[in-house]
Parts: sequence; C-alpha cells; structure tokens
Amino acid sequence: MLRRTRTPAPSPASWQQNLWAIWFAEFASIIGFSSVLPILPFYVQKLGVTSPDAVKFWSGMIFSAHAVTMAVMAPIWGSLADRYGRKPMVERAMFGGALVIGLMSLARSAPQLALLRAFQGMLTGTVAAANTLVASTAPRDRVGYALGLLQMAIYAGSSVGPLLGGFIADQLGFHATFLTTSGLLLAGGLMVAFRVREDFSPPLRSGESAGTALWDNLRLVFSSLPLVSVLSVRFLMRLAARALSPMMPLVVQSLAPTGAAATLSGLVQGVSSAAGAAGAILLGRLSDRWGERRVLLLCALGSATLHVPQYFVRDVSALALLQAGSGFVMGGTITALSATLAALAPPGRQGTVYGVESTVTSVANAVGPMLSTALAVAGGLRMPFLGAATLFALAGLVTARLLPRADPPHPSPIPGKEV
Repeated sequence: MLRRTRTPAPSPASWQQNLWAIWFAEFASIIGFSSVLPILPFYVQKLGVTSPDAVKFWSGMIFSAHAVTMAVMAPIWGSLADRYGRKPMVERAMFGGALVIGLMSLARSAPQLALLRAFQGMLTGTVAAANTLVASTAPRDRVGYALGLLQMAIYAGSSVGPLLGGFIADQLGFHATFLTTSGLLLAGGLMVAFRVREDFSPPLRSGESAGTALWDNLRLVFSSLPLVSVLSVRFLMRLAARALSPMMPLVVQSLAPTGAAATLSGLVQGVSSAAGAAGAILLGRLSDRWGERRVLLLCALGSATLHVPQYFVRDVSALALLQAGSGFVMGGTITALSATLAALAPPGRQGTVYGVESTVTSVANAVGPMLSTALAVAGGLRMPFLGAATLFALAGLVTARLLPRADPPHPSPIPGKEV
C-alpha cells in the first residue's frame, strides 16, 4: 500500500464543501454524458446509415473521434490547470460540453455527428478536471477517501444516465436526449462556478513559457517508472472496457429485437455502472487494507474471467448479471488506480498527471472502438467479449510484473525548477 505524505490541510469546511459541490456537479454531468452513449449507434441509423457494416463503422468513428481529440488536448488542459488553476478547467469542460452536445441534436448526417464528437473531446474532460481539483484541495491523508467518493458519483451517474437516455429516446426521441444532457452539464458548470472555492497559488517559474512548462511536466511524469507502470495498466483496462462500448447496444438489440432496444441497452449499462459504484466503495476500502496492487491484480483477473461467458449469453438478463459483476470489479480497479496516481503525483503537478491519465484513457477510447469494429466484422458481434477478456488478463500480467510492491517515493522535481 502506498504511503501518502502529509501536507498542510485545507480548512475542513472549505475542502468538504468543494468535494460535495464537485460530487453533485460531476454526478449531473456524468448522467448527461452517459445518457447519449447507448443511443449513438441508433442515432447513426436515424441519420440515414442503413448498411450493417456501415452502422458498425460509423458507430466506431463517433466513439473514436471524441477520444482522439481528448487524447491530444488532455495534457495541455492539465498543464494549464497546474499553471492557472483547477476550477477554471472544470468549468471549461462542463460549459463546453453543454454547448457541443446541444448542437448534436441538430446533426443531419453521421459525418456531422462525428465532427461534433471531435469538438466534444477537445473541450470536455470533466473526470480528469474534477479529479485534479479534488486531489489538489483535499488534505493529503484524505485524498483516497475524496477520490473514492468522486468515483462513486461517476459510477452512480453512469448507472442513471443510460436508463434515462434510453427512456427519453424511446419516449421523446433522440433530440430530447441530447438537449437533456446539455442542460445537465450546464447545471453542473453553474454548481462549480458558484459553490466551489479554490485558493490557487501558481508555482513560481520565472520566465517559463506555457509550452516549456508543459514539456517539463511531461518529462517529469514519463521519467517515473512507477507512474508509467500504473498508466500502462490504466491503458489496458480502459482499452478492454471500450472495446465493448460500440457493439454492446447492438448485442442487446440482437438478444431482444423489440422497440425497446434503447431502453434495454440503457438498463444493461446502468446495472453495470450501479455495481461499479458499489465496487468503488467496497473494493476501495479493501485496497486500504490489502494494498492497491493486490486489489488491481484480483480485479484484472476477475474481469477476464467474467467476460468470457458473455460471449455465450442467450438472453438480456444473463448479460445484465455478468455486466454487473464486471462493473463491480471495474469500480474497485479505477478507485485503486486513482488513489495510486494521487500518491505518486509530484507536488504541484496533479493536473499534469491526471491530464496524462486522461490522454492514456482517451487513446484507449480511440483504439477500443476500432478494435471492437474489427473484431465484430471478423468474428461477429460477440467477439469483442473475448478480446476484452484477453486484454484484462494482460493487464493482470502487467500488474503482477511491473507495478511496485513497496511504497514508491515521489519523483524528484526537475533540477532548477521551483514547484
């Protein structure tokens, strides 16, 4: 288990008020983001794409477009957060998302939707921004607790969002789902703007440009073997999860070809996210006793085991049950990874670390749908389940071989740089 060095704690009223304001804002924003995910493949069909292979292609493209642009922008936003403050980055992500997703309701073709998803990736990234703000304002010995609660908000929002999005799409249409998401993100941004307080003092870097600061921050992160090892596990875990996203609604549709396919798809994803919220709390606490590395290893192997039988399911209820188990262990995985990154982050560079993590997950988000499409075209809709199981097993191997067993020290600051 990683030791967390103590730093002067913010006042209890300040950091706890921030935590709960960010909790509710992130809960609202994740409900919004996850509301549109189950309907995107169906929205592609409504926009005029009819060929089965074309639907698979454009479903992969709209998931990947968002991920590619976020991968490019995340470390830039993270470095700017370390330089100018973390609160403005959360506001940027939420207000920017509200605007772009509102515009998606006006899309008239699949390429237009893919372009708007690319702009969404450039402007958003609420999870990384919120993680940075929480990790930098909570007392050092309460960071794990604070990040665990934030992860609970993310999973709770993810459990409600697909159900809400699928229901609204079936009852009111796709346009109403996008507008609902826009409103939720706007509400989350206003919550942060008026309820979160950040006493930010920028680090002293005399004569250093923003570009130089970004390069130095990235060099510091990638020179740390423990950080690189954790980020590698994060990439494999996310790649496995995202390899399922584009095809999951289509698998549900094949199991229950009725007019309620969007609702059932949202139900399956919602059950998985609800189980993830429970896993984030229970397995997160277990990692405090057993250590993050051991919990990560058990979760990786558990995920691999649970995804194999999903290839053979024949009804939605069995798929939902197995997805619940997968979500539970994934909740523990992400909480343990977030706590590990918080412990390893150099002082004053939390934004960069979480920005790089966001880039790593975004690259996985971009590659995952492409991998999913290739596997589905080559071996059928179910083949991504076996691909995900293989990736989770590989993540377990990396965890066993590369993650540090002992408490690693913080990486040393770059000589000559004040932090």
